Amino acid sequence: MRVLVVEDHVVLAERIAEGLRDAGMAADVAFDGRQALDSAASVPYDVVVLDRDLPVVHGDRVCKELASYTPAPRIIMLTASAEVHDRIDGFELGADDYLCKPFAFEELTARIRALARREPSQPAILHRWDLTIDRARIRVSRSGQEIRLTKKEFAVLAHLATANGAVVSAEELLEHEWDENIDPFSNTVAVTVARLRKKLGEPVVIETVVGRGYRM
Repeated sequence: MRVLVVEDHVVLAERIAEGLRDAGMAADVAFDGRQALDSAASVPYDVVVLDRDLPVVHGDRVCKELASYTPAPRIIMLTASAEVHDRIDGFELGADDYLCKPFAFEELTARIRALARREPSQPAILHRWDLTIDRARIRVSRSGQEIRLTKKEFAVLAHLATANGAVVSAEELLEHEWDENIDPFSNTVAVTVARLRKKLGEPVVIETVVGRGYRM
């Protein structure tokens, strides 16, 4: 899952992004509304954590524009105001959720994961052959035996599983499961998939489609 954190308080923005990375998400940062729109125009973010009171381009305008995208990212608005009318305004602009500052980081991560699970065709627990993939608890088991994966390995596995048999390119995996700090010319995806195959064991459930990507 790839998340864009939009917050003009630099230290807070970096702390949120670092915490999301520790939680297994790919996180990028923008410090004003114009940076946010430029980033979202080039990267298909799954969730945007959006501070409302932004410089250059106000958060309300950013929210409205992001909500018009097809497909649109899920949007969590952050604000210091707890007033009901402010929350209603945010929802009418296109926000999916609203979180008042200060907030517990654990609540933010829980809300992000909940938004990412809203696609009705993709339940929290996925079953692929003898694999059980619990996206809510970040756990994988095969034939009842739990398999210990890193958070990045789990993210790649879940992404492939939700593709429902379609081929997923390495570029798509990089866009959604790694942040902007990754070298796009590295073999990071291939190495991660190789580790996944080894941990998942036989029979192999992740197929390499030469010249195109990977498929479950």
